Amino acid sequence: MKLRRSAERGYADHGWLRSRHTFSFADYFDPEHMGFRSLRVINEDRVQGGAGFGAHPHRDMEIISYVLAGEMAHQDSMGHGATMRPGDVQRMSAGTGVVHSEFNNSADEELHFLQIWIEPERRGIAPGYEQKRFPSEARQGQWRLVASREGRDGSVSINQDINLYSGRFDAGEQAPLPSVRHAWLHMARGEAKVNGQRLTAGDAAAFAPGEPIEVTDTQGAEILLFDLA
Repeated sequence: MKLRRSAERGYADHGWLRSRHTFSFADYFDPEHMGFRSLRVINEDRVQGGAGFGAHPHRDMEIISYVLAGEMAHQDSMGHGATMRPGDVQRMSAGTGVVHSEFNNSADEELHFLQIWIEPERRGIAPGYEQKRFPSEARQGQWRLVASREGRDGSVSINQDINLYSGRFDAGEQAPLPSVRHAWLHMARGEAKVNGQRLTAGDAAAFAPGEPIEVTDTQGAEILLFDLA
């Protein structure tokens, strides 16, 4: 198990936006943390009320948005418009090119969300969009599949061989982990022990195929588990 502590991540403060970068991104560059398998970006963004990301382009990337608190207004050049809240998972395939914006319409409530980039299995695909809701109760005390290549079990589909699970675990709750290959575990909220090591919000751990993963002593934990080829 290789740990990636929250405090070691890159950090950017733009006033309206405070962002933590698990992997190299924008002005933050660390050759030791360029990504993990096809997982290229996990940015933890906090956007102040009345601010957001104006229209900007992307190409050839699978972009997953995962809201932790607040509301995020989404617009894109494919004609989609939606408001995301905690429990919503959005996948946008940039493909040959797409322009989108993300905005916090609240006057005073902070928007707290994760932006995740996955390298697609092939370039030049048609842009696409999908958003689904996974209520807290559907993820409480269990690992819920929220994204997969085939959109299995009601998950959003993604153009890469990955499975993304979301789990919420209150004090003492446990659930058998799904079978994984290369695995990346990201502690979105709360804390837990992972293989005996205490992980708190923003911490992460990487695992090789066949390496045991034991999650115990959970306390208000919301965890993302990436299963990667």
